[in-house]
Amino acid sequence: MRWRRGAASVSTWWTPIPERTRTQLRVGRLVKAHGLKGALKIELYTDEPERRFTAGAEFSLQVPTSSKWHRKTLTMTDFKVFNGNPVGFFEGIDDRAEAETLVKAVLWVEQDATELPAEPDAWYQHQLANLEVWRDGVMVGRIARIDPMPAQDLLVIANGDTEVLLPFVRAFVPTVDLQNGRVEITPPNGLFEDPDPADAEPEPRGAGRRADAAEADADASQADADATDGDAPDSAAPAPEADAEAQPASEAAPAKD
Repeated sequence: MRWRRGAASVSTWWTPIPERTRTQLRVGRLVKAHGLKGALKIELYTDEPERRFTAGAEFSLQVPTSSKWHRKTLTMTDFKVFNGNPVGFFEGIDDRAEAETLVKAVLWVEQDATELPAEPDAWYQHQLANLEVWRDGVMVGRIARIDPMPAQDLLVIANGDTEVLLPFVRAFVPTVDLQNGRVEITPPNGLFEDPDPADAEPEPRGAGRRADAAEADADASQADADATDGDAPDSAAPAPEADAEAQPASEAAPAKD
């Protein structure tokens, strides 16, 4: 069973469904034999153990086809909690050896698919799965599944090739309309939109100029290195002193080896 956090409203949280069909709910799994008299520890998959696990409750079993329990049912005779562990007793299971044959079996119960939990503002997972998700008059996806979390459940919404996680709270999911197979959402801004390039953080002022200056310095350093490897260009030669008499080119001192 899944519910929203926040106050309930009859006009939004519940809409009757005209068609009545049957479905099955997974309520637990038998994890380990307990004691010598056929009892089994149960891993609960339900928020209503006091309703599901009562004397006379009948369970369908999900087991391998090779199991002797395939296509059979179990009827509960008693349900207790020992040291915080739920433990079940069943008809025909009178010793530990027989109980061992049921380890890992998943327990299912039959229920009207349209039945709503007694708690207000709550639904079963099968009632929410695959509902259309609408925002501001536009369908934005479907509910793929519900992920239970400590603070609140998360709706996993299939949006194209991606999945969007939306907290299942009244502020974001104000309307659940089972009759029309849809929910209305008011998600936080940006949850369903691609990032806008205009919203990207601007490059710091001067970053481009600093980069250009660094490249210019690197080019100058490379030019100096090239100059030391060969003769300096004429433009690099020092200018003669003003009072020195210039020599003819033929009288210039020859370069030394």
